[in-house]
Amino acid sequence: MRALVTGGAGFIGSNYVRHLVRSRRAERVVVLDALTYAGNRESLSELEQAGEIAFVRGDIANQDLLEHVIASERIDVVVNFAAESHNSLAVLDPARFFRANVLGTQSLCEAARRSGVERLHHVSTCEVYGDLPLESEERFDEESPYRPRTPYNASKAGSDHVVRAYHETFGLPVTITNCSNNYGPYQFPEKVIPLFTTRAIRGEPLPVYRSSANRREWLHVEDHCRAIDLVLDKGADGRTYNVGSGREASVAEIADAVLAATGRPRDLIEVVPDRPGHDRRYLLDSTRIRTELGWAPMIAFEDGLPATVRWYQENERWWAPLLGRSPVVEGRW
Repeated sequence: MRALVTGGAGFIGSNYVRHLVRSRRAERVVVLDALTYAGNRESLSELEQAGEIAFVRGDIANQDLLEHVIASERIDVVVNFAAESHNSLAVLDPARFFRANVLGTQSLCEAARRSGVERLHHVSTCEVYGDLPLESEERFDEESPYRPRTPYNASKAGSDHVVRAYHETFGLPVTITNCSNNYGPYQFPEKVIPLFTTRAIRGEPLPVYRSSANRREWLHVEDHCRAIDLVLDKGADGRTYNVGSGREASVAEIADAVLAATGRPRDLIEVVPDRPGHDRRYLLDSTRIRTELGWAPMIAFEDGLPATVRWYQENERWWAPLLGRSPVVEGRW
């Protein structure tokens, strides 16, 4: 296939690009990224220098550019990771999220429709479903109603609806995955695991929200990349697949695990106020992708988290220049 990966300089996108290159399943890989503060071209520098990918700086809202790239590169598959994705920033600047995630996705769908691509795969999040009580036995499946609680969640829900509408109205061939929280290498240090890790490495306080028992389901990014490949290969046109590990961990547990892995004391934990609309818990029912496509996670959280901490310990050259780029100071609402 000849693949266009939008948002390919971000965390999950750059990991997927490396996955495509390693697997040799793509004849051509073109990355398009706007390089906003969380996009980092350095994450792909070795692939670009080796001529294994082509890079285009651009916004998915630029429909003319997208149509030009798809046509000139003879793209047949588009995988869309492009999104503003930080809940805390969405509280401070919600309009930027709706512009990028809803209007940008519509421009991408229109460009894909006009260009006649064989498949557009859209990467979404578990957060579109809302949250769950901490003690609930419930899980979100693909038929669960959308109940977003934050501007970021709502903008991603809107992007999912755009993709489905283009499939239903225009016959655009699409698939969607809604994934749980990802972790792994090359994640921008505003997100909780790299935030805690880089701060612990530097001996700085770890900002833990007051509701530290709130839980998330954690999926290693490499397992997510394998899931996307399976959906592209075997997924039914128009179908949504939840991708989750089933492994939950609270913010407090993550802080303790990072401190243990870095050998730092617990007195580095600093309690900060919750952000507005802070979700309690997400957990996905991923039965569909497991039974229909044969996917299962391969990296246990107990192995993946220490390995991720080691990656940050060994790659300070990658993350240190990014520390001043986050526009959010947690707890200052």
